[in-house]
Amino acid sequence: MAANNSDPIQGELGGGGAGVKHEAEEEGEGKSSSAAQATATTMLPRSSSRPQLDLSGAAIHGTLEDRNPTILLPNQSDDISHLALDIGGSLIKLVYFSRHAELSTEDKRKISTKRRLGMFNGGRRSYPILGGRLHFVKFETEKLNECLDFISSKQLHRGGVDSPSWRSGAQPDDIVIKATGGGAYKYADLFKERLGVSLEKEDEMDCLVSGANFLLKAIRHEAFTHMDGHKEYVQIDQNDLFPFLLVNVGSGVSIIKVDGHGKFQRVSGTNVGGGTYWGLGRLMTKCKSFDELLELSQRGDNSTIDMLVGDIYGGLDYSKIGLSASTIASSFGKTISENKELSDYRPEDISLSLLRMISYNIGQISYLNALRYGLKRIFFGGFFIRGHAYTMDTISFAVNFWSKGEAQAMFLRHEGFLGALGAFMSYEKHGLDDLRVHHLVERFPMGAPYVGGKIHGPPLGDLNEKISWMEKFVQKGTQIIAPVPMGVPATTGMGGFERPTSKGDILRSDASAALNVGVLHLVPTLDVFPLLEDPKIYEPNTIDLDQDEFKYWFKILSDHLPDLVDKAVASEGGTDDAKRRGDAFAHAFSAHLARLMEEPAAYGKFGLANLLELREECLREFQFVDAYISIKQRENEASLAVLPDLLMELDSINEEARLLALIEGVLAANIFDWGSRACVELYHKGTIIEIYRMSRKKMQRPWRIDDFDMFKKRMLTDRKDQPYKRALLFVDNSGADVVLGMLPLARELLRHGTEVVLVANSLPALNDVTANELPEIIAEASKHCGILRKAAEAGGLLVDAMAGIQDDLKDAPESVPLMVVENGCGSPCIDFRQVSSELAAAAKDADLLILEGMGRALHTNLNARFKCDALKLAMVKNQRLAEKLFNGNIYDCICKFEPVS
Repeated sequence: MAANNSDPIQGELGGGGAGVKHEAEEEGEGKSSSAAQATATTMLPRSSSRPQLDLSGAAIHGTLEDRNPTILLPNQSDDISHLALDIGGSLIKLVYFSRHAELSTEDKRKISTKRRLGMFNGGRRSYPILGGRLHFVKFETEKLNECLDFISSKQLHRGGVDSPSWRSGAQPDDIVIKATGGGAYKYADLFKERLGVSLEKEDEMDCLVSGANFLLKAIRHEAFTHMDGHKEYVQIDQNDLFPFLLVNVGSGVSIIKVDGHGKFQRVSGTNVGGGTYWGLGRLMTKCKSFDELLELSQRGDNSTIDMLVGDIYGGLDYSKIGLSASTIASSFGKTISENKELSDYRPEDISLSLLRMISYNIGQISYLNALRYGLKRIFFGGFFIRGHAYTMDTISFAVNFWSKGEAQAMFLRHEGFLGALGAFMSYEKHGLDDLRVHHLVERFPMGAPYVGGKIHGPPLGDLNEKISWMEKFVQKGTQIIAPVPMGVPATTGMGGFERPTSKGDILRSDASAALNVGVLHLVPTLDVFPLLEDPKIYEPNTIDLDQDEFKYWFKILSDHLPDLVDKAVASEGGTDDAKRRGDAFAHAFSAHLARLMEEPAAYGKFGLANLLELREECLREFQFVDAYISIKQRENEASLAVLPDLLMELDSINEEARLLALIEGVLAANIFDWGSRACVELYHKGTIIEIYRMSRKKMQRPWRIDDFDMFKKRMLTDRKDQPYKRALLFVDNSGADVVLGMLPLARELLRHGTEVVLVANSLPALNDVTANELPEIIAEASKHCGILRKAAEAGGLLVDAMAGIQDDLKDAPESVPLMVVENGCGSPCIDFRQVSSELAAAAKDADLLILEGMGRALHTNLNARFKCDALKLAMVKNQRLAEKLFNGNIYDCICKFEPVS
């Protein structure tokens, strides 16, 4: 087909196709104006091609401890298609889905709790989506064979290595994979020959818009601005998203006006884009890859090649029209008057000059189109940008300059994957339309191919080296490299730094990559906490993690790392295998810290809560399930041994004095925290009970924040005849903290006729108690306390646990229940925008929240407001935090009560 070369501005679609696709068009060809401006008037159609999801009879299967439950599809006979591609002229982008492993069934306690919370009465929603992960990978198009090898190694075209057809050895004949981009036509025969699959072509514009709309709807901090090297994440109001301008910069550039879901119009474009930069760059610098060319630009000085305003005006600004001396007057203008050959110029300077020329051009054309349609918001995507700071700065400068600050250039973290994600969504009943922002959790694994305690995958690099992946991982330090599992289909999926290179069968996971795209975990059982006063303005982190703050926590976490590794290795029996994994974990987490030191916003909007959870996720990736398990067990046993005496002491004093003693006890017991170096040093000064009593003596009022009198009035006067209906107690550490602090407080609330729900972590974090551990602790405590025993039985916590124990309260009235629910996370902190559906259900009838501990009540949620009364209790175990929050001192305490009217 002949190209229309008369209209270069209506140039190639960024990523490889036409605005409205009539037939396949080669990269670089122009498009007619009429075709480019045609409007997509219908909503994005759903393909009816197989395979599809049959969601009839779908049900959640697994334990409530798992944050990512499996959804059983009893009527699903076909394998679920797990793969979609965007094959452009420069790059191939893959989005693929991996299932979670099947889990064990729920135990009686969890079923009883869910029934009591009304989660089996049909009132809860049914989940139309699978629990699993979305992965993002790219390849250079010229290395297509590597892409095909990658797909084959993971069996992605057959639903993945966990699919029924792979396990059964069946060979379906009609495998269809969704694909978009010009390469979906160009390479269709090769995909059929190598993989036996047919590529079903999806319209490129449909996919780009669909992918962008999904990301802006479902990812909380997907969009950001980038000016003068500063990245700032932007929260998009879903009610004010449309219209906007979407500029996709691939090999060429497409400019699309988006008016709604499936409603868009390609209004302009240019054939000068990423392909131009790469093509000219290869000719002029001999670079072998796009990334190499970008890397060169970072060391360049374009003033040796470009003619600047200062070159014309004797080093002065042209202030009358607002041009500084450093503004480019003519790209490559200096080369005209200099008697030099190409070889006389530095490749670095050439690369930077090219980059600025093309980026300024894209920014200016984009703004002119925004001006044409009265739009203030412009989103830029495509793999030309790929998170490269100077590219984003240049485009932002151009938009800001030409609009005089009225328009704003914004970028997307998943910028290069819009088309591939849109193609993935074109599968029939994919379920992504039903996702909300609280269903998605982004993780940044290092891609450790570790399964069942054994290392899988081929050795790294030179296959003649007799060295394991894990050992190479440790030797390489922060230059982390993980293999594509070519020969071992049981290997887990790669992680968030996937950057395939040309080196045969390896996959580079480089912590210094500018583009940090994680793995999206689809967790349909996460909800927004219903008692947040205003979820739209809720911010969990109390202190912003800026560069200075991060430096401080970098040192804290780095100093703590050796001790954490020792405990993790000890928790696995101190085996050689555990030691190797411990070393690998230390290098992996250090790589994360190094990347964040370089750019605190590299992984999105990152607060201290995210940083602490990143550490726990990294431990879990290297198969350390619970590093503090033996310490927790030892401290639980010691604390339970002295609990009866403490309860007798509390029962001997009057109600008002007892309430004060209980609050003092919670604060005193909160000193038992293995996450605080200052507290750990106290452990050498006596037994648990001795340290507890010593801490009690220090807890004398007044506290740094002291609202106890207000809470006492609410409990003992205002609500004396109408006690709280249900209290949610967010517990912190194992041992004395929960046994001698929170359990006695829970007991007092039960005594007042209040239902009590203990809320604990779904997964281990430091020495925090988990929801799975609490029932056993309560069962032991109940042996010495009738109040706890009856409440635990009423709450279903003692199913078959109290057999053989005489019930001396058999004829007493039925007790209010004591229940346990998981919070949906595995961090010392909590983000109430994403909690377990079980906790959300428990909050339905709650009128009192008690947040305990530094992580949940200080690092996060100190300023959070709720729809019910809230009590926040914590000991400040970090001097810097005490100074920043209250101008206080370490071991200061807060008792912050926030009643609702």
